[in-house]
Amino acid sequence: MASNPMPYHATEKGERVSNASCGEGVLLSVNVGMPTEWRYGSKTVKSGVLKLPVQGPVRALRGGLPGDGQGDRVHHGGPDKAVCVYSHDHGGYWESRWGKPCEYGAFGENFSIAGFVETDVHIGDIFRIGTAVFQVTQPRMPCYKLGMRHNRPKLPDEVLKSGYTGWYFRVLEEGEVRTGDRIERIEKRNRNPTVAEAAEIDAFRRRDRDALRRLLDADGLSADWKAALSERLARLEEESGHE
Repeated sequence: MASNPMPYHATEKGERVSNASCGEGVLLSVNVGMPTEWRYGSKTVKSGVLKLPVQGPVRALRGGLPGDGQGDRVHHGGPDKAVCVYSHDHGGYWESRWGKPCEYGAFGENFSIAGFVETDVHIGDIFRIGTAVFQVTQPRMPCYKLGMRHNRPKLPDEVLKSGYTGWYFRVLEEGEVRTGDRIERIEKRNRNPTVAEAAEIDAFRRRDRDALRRLLDADGLSADWKAALSERLARLEEESGHE
C-alpha cells in the first residue's frame, strides 16, 4: 500500500496568485489501457494509445494510474507525464470532421475533462481532483500513433494546427479520483506560457529564442522539455554567434 503523501502546500509563487478567477471543471471519464500491438503499414507497433473508461475510484500515483501503460517509455509516461489530459470541450470540433462521436479516451488520454482548454491553462498550474493534486508540466504533442489509432495519418498535424493538443499532469499529492469529480484550479501561473503557447513554440516557433527563454523560465515545466529546449536554445545561440 502506498504511504500517505505529504499534504500539499502552496508555493511562494502560487501564494501570489488570486484564487478568485482560477475556475472549475469536471472529470468526465478516467481512462486506462495497457500496450497492445497494432499493424501500421508493414510494421507491428506496440502502443498504449487505446484507453478505455473505468468505473469507480482510481488512485492517482506519482508514476501514473494503476492498469495504465505505454509502449514507448522514452517519450511517454514517467513522473512528469503521469497523467495525459484532454478537454472534450473540443469534442464537437472533431465530431464535425470525423462524422462520428469523439469518445472519451479518443486521444489516448487518461482524464477526459470539461471546463478547461489549452488557451487558459498555463504550464505550472495546479489542480485538485478528488483527493489528489496535479501540476501541468507540458503539452501533449501528438505523434503518428494517434493517427494510427483513428486510421487518419494526418491527424497529428491537424491536432497541432488546431491547438487542441491536451497536456500532461505530474502528481503532486497522490489520491483517489473518479468520474464526475470536480476539477478545481488552486494555483494559476499567469506569468507562464499557456499550454497552447508552449505547443506553438515547440511546433512552429522553434527558432524564436525569446519565446524559448520564456518557456524555459516557466516553473513546473517537465524535465524532458527543459533539457530539449535548453539544447535547442544553445544551438541557436551558437549559430547567432557565428553570423
